[in-house]
Amino acid sequence: MPQGDSRQNPRQNPRRATIHDVARKAGVSTATVSKVMRGIATVKPANADRVREAVAALDYRIDPLASGLRGENRRIIGAIVPDLESPFFGALVTGLERAAEESGYHMIVASSRESEAREADLVARMNDWRVSGTILVPVRSERGPGARQLKALGMQAVLVDRVSPDDRYDTVTADNYAASAAVADLLIGAGHRHILLHGATRNSEAMRMRIGGFEARAHALDPTVRIDTRVTDDTREVQRQAISAYFDTHTGAARPSAVYSLSQHATLLVLCELRRRAVAIPDEIALVGFDDADWMQTTWPTITAVAQPVATMAKAAVAVLLARVERRSTSFPVSRLEPCRMILRESASAHHALSRRARRGG
Repeated sequence: MPQGDSRQNPRQNPRRATIHDVARKAGVSTATVSKVMRGIATVKPANADRVREAVAALDYRIDPLASGLRGENRRIIGAIVPDLESPFFGALVTGLERAAEESGYHMIVASSRESEAREADLVARMNDWRVSGTILVPVRSERGPGARQLKALGMQAVLVDRVSPDDRYDTVTADNYAASAAVADLLIGAGHRHILLHGATRNSEAMRMRIGGFEARAHALDPTVRIDTRVTDDTREVQRQAISAYFDTHTGAARPSAVYSLSQHATLLVLCELRRRAVAIPDEIALVGFDDADWMQTTWPTITAVAQPVATMAKAAVAVLLARVERRSTSFPVSRLEPCRMILRESASAHHALSRRARRGG
């Protein structure tokens, strides 16, 4: 190429084929190309064949951002979650994406990084991108800035996980209250009368439901039960130090006989601290965790855990949102509570507790 020639070699920077390129090559209108790409069967077979041949020859792909600019129904939905590193939210996003694609939609995913300010900003971005609807897992609850921004912009949305029933949007969440009540049934029924509740935050609606469900059921079964609740919004290192300090000051008869950890991280913190102190699980302290994880099935002892219905929640959230987007549902907002499942393993069971009491002569 001569010096000073600013033209680019097309092989070095190939231009993406457009719908107009396909139409010219196939000898049809852009409207016909659009109909073929959307699977509309009214196009003449010969024309449809030429369009498909042109698409293959040009390696044409629909630009999802451009294709919906002129239409009211864009086949893109947004998802905003607090954390993409969390196993729970990772599984939720995978389920949301799968359900969206099965319904013929694409998904844009973003993380609020547990920041309410960023959450509201991401909602505004989703609106700028003209998504058909948004699935929001709030940092705290349905009363946060993300949900308020959705309402202010008049966006279609479903609120998931950290929410209570809402008068503007459908909600889908695990039944945290009932799941924790079932944990209380297990531990009180096994004879535990001093129990530690340990968690990462009180701020989220889900965490409040877990604490409330456990405490209400435990006190209903036995008003004299002692429940120590240790929940903090501090860093993980501070949380580790706090759980260590708790067991420093609760020794011998003052030590709880069971721990209910309210998240995967809380369960791991407690497990590590008890192992460091050589406390036998479940013979000396029983352990139940909320939110099952693969490592809980392989550690020793295996951990009794509450399994959240992640796949069911994801599928329900997409179905509810698309029913609104496609105007198949115009009813008042509905709140869906999906039941959790208790998985009994070695770290807590009635059998172990009864054996322990027998050895102590209880």
